[in-house]
Amino acid sequence: MLIQLDRASLVGLAEQIAAAIQDQVRTGALAAGEKLPAARDLAAGLGVNVHTVLRAYSILRAAGVVELRQGRGARVLPRPERLPNEVLDAIDALVRGAASRGVTRPQLVRYLEEIS
Repeated sequence: MLIQLDRASLVGLAEQIAAAIQDQVRTGALAAGEKLPAARDLAAGLGVNVHTVLRAYSILRAAGVVELRQGRGARVLPRPERLPNEVLDAIDALVRGAASRGVTRPQLVRYLEEIS
């Protein structure tokens, strides 16, 4: 698994790791059911603290990209069915509209979770 980290970036290392793994899932480099490296191994390979990798894995779990099981590690989840284009367009308009009004992505997600 190839992950490039930019230590000068304003984006945290855990977020960079999560984004890199999510990109690999999206492109098919990582397939559904595939096991991710043990947090300790990936941390050693990247030269970061194991807790940074665990935080990245937690971000991926929250995003529905991986499942984490105690003692079994992290596995890539199957991708959900693609939503109809009309729904994707509506979601895109909602996200852009909220952002233009100063609503952050986490705030929007929290609100959507509250109303569902």
